[in-house]
Parts: sequence; C-alpha cells; structure tokens
Amino acid sequence: MQGNQELEPKPDQNNTEAAQTAGAAGQPEVMPSMEEQLRAAELRAEEHHDAWLRAKADAENIRRRSHEEVQSATKYAVTKFATDLLAVKDSLEMALKDNSSIDNIKMGVEMTLKQLASAFEKAQLTEVNPVGERLDPHKHQAISVVPADGEPNTVVSVMQKGYMLADRVIRPAMVVVSKAKE
Repeated sequence: MQGNQELEPKPDQNNTEAAQTAGAAGQPEVMPSMEEQLRAAELRAEEHHDAWLRAKADAENIRRRSHEEVQSATKYAVTKFATDLLAVKDSLEMALKDNSSIDNIKMGVEMTLKQLASAFEKAQLTEVNPVGERLDPHKHQAISVVPADGEPNTVVSVMQKGYMLADRVIRPAMVVVSKAKE
C-alpha cells in the first residue's frame, strides 16, 4: 500500500503544478514575493506622495500670486484718479502765485473746480444734493428738523453735499429735514 500512496498526487502538489503550467505562453506563472509586492506598493506610494507635494506647492504658489495681485490692484486702484487730480493741484498752485485781481482769481478757481468735477465724473464720483427729495437714511444724514409747509421728512436744505462712488455712498449728505407745522 505504500507504493500506491506515493503514486497518488498530493493536493498541494496539484495546485503547484497547475499554477506553473497556467503561465503565459506555456511558461510557469511566478507569483511575486511579499517583499516584491511591498516594494512595488512603496514605490507607488512614493510617486503619489511626490505628486501630492507638487500639487500642494502649485496651490500655494497660486494662492501667493493671487494675494500679491489683489494687494497690487488695491494699492494702485486710484492711479488714474490721482493723475486727474494733479491738474487741479497745479491750477491751485498757479492761482496762489498770481497776484492778479479778485476777478482773475475767482475765474481761476472756477476753472479749477471744473477740472475737479471732470476728474470726479471720470472716477464715477457723483454729488448727492437732495433738496426737495424725501429723506433717505442710506444717502442722507438729518442734522436738523424745521417746521415747513409740504410733506414731512422732505429735505429742505443741504448743509454738506454727499458723494457716491458708482452706486455706493461714500459720504452721506448732511441735510435739514421738514416736519409738519404744529
């Protein structure tokens, strides 16, 4: 009986032979060892880590560049407006040097005011002069209330003009508002 046992294939032996004959082109398929699998996984992990570090550095560079661009835009946003105001300053300096008559000085100041108004217009800076309008707390600051004919809460006079930059109030108009007569 001993002879028969030797002739019968063992279950482990069948699996090994089948694995060896199942390889490509008739060559036995060799399973990579655990060390080889570990090394391959470590290489892939290292590649992924390197790619992550590069992506992280790129994101940081983009964030830094964006921050610098915003700072630059903020710092130099008023360049054109400032350039337009230089002509106004030049005119005022010339008026101070001129020893002419009051009429000539007045004419020079009027011309300077026109230059300033032009600079304001180019910068979308507009006056808020609300005489006759209803009080708008977003655009007006009531300084005083006086009894007057007409509808209450109407702007009667302006103590100081307000200004808007595009559609944003940068200084509310200081106004006197009407109230109903008692």
